[in-house]
Amino acid sequence: MFTDNGGMDTPVSEALVALARQSAVDVAGDEYVGDHLGLTDDSADGNGSLVSLHFACQQPGYQGWFWSVSVTPSSGADAPTINDVVLLPGDHAIVAPDWTPYRERIRPGDLSPGDILPPEEDDLRLVPAWSAGDDQDTVDRYFAREVGLGRTWVLSLAGRSLAADRWMDGDFGPAVPMADQAPGRCASCGFMLSMAGSISDHFGVCANGMANADGRVVALGHGCGAHSQAKLSRAAAPQELPPPVFDTVSIDEVEAFQLGRLAVSAPSGPSVGGVADGVAADEAVLDTDEAESEAGDSSPEPPAVAG
Repeated sequence: MFTDNGGMDTPVSEALVALARQSAVDVAGDEYVGDHLGLTDDSADGNGSLVSLHFACQQPGYQGWFWSVSVTPSSGADAPTINDVVLLPGDHAIVAPDWTPYRERIRPGDLSPGDILPPEEDDLRLVPAWSAGDDQDTVDRYFAREVGLGRTWVLSLAGRSLAADRWMDGDFGPAVPMADQAPGRCASCGFMLSMAGSISDHFGVCANGMANADGRVVALGHGCGAHSQAKLSRAAAPQELPPPVFDTVSIDEVEAFQLGRLAVSAPSGPSVGGVADGVAADEAVLDTDEAESEAGDSSPEPPAVAG
């Protein structure tokens, strides 16, 4: 980036380099001034009457920057003159982006209540009301200009063209996924309000409160599912659901089981008390069986018959 001698025929003395470095140290401090990087010849004729000596910057956060000391070398008996000391960015320095005017930084939707954004004096989107308008054949335009009636400024042809292009390319234009899958276009929708002037051939205003474009300018080729003639297809109608895999609504039937000599079935309902009654009946059957068995064992043996 810099040369040791700046392209000059006469080399720069070490004393001049030391003087320039000391000037940078006086401004930034010794710990923030690094090695000598070289110099540039800033004189108009390239004779070395004005040079800038550069030193590395060691200050944290300024990687790639350098200190530049402008010096007028001695001429004859005159001592060298230090003109200024500045900190400059190098080729690989981290710097802020180029400054952008405030008007160019504003984007649609940035304005807040109280903000003012006047149009430029030469805004091509506007023309005086007496010189252009929706109807160029107005017979009383000259009279309106003289008495000052109507709006002072109106949209020019260029302004209308820019607005039309912006609306066509926007979210409510014809080439969006919403329009591709719509059952109809805004041109045939009963909720579309017509606009006045030549722009009405391409755009309208949506008045369907359930649509995404309600209150917005829409292209006639736009469309959505809230079209006035939209109807549910048979595929979109409610369909009967299949039976559930696990039935938790109806009453389950429990298989009958046999205990002892009496078959007992559990009740069909989920009542806990019914199940307890069934168990009690089973115990009663068991008690009856045991009693009959004991009575049979205790019966007397028949007498023997003599031969």
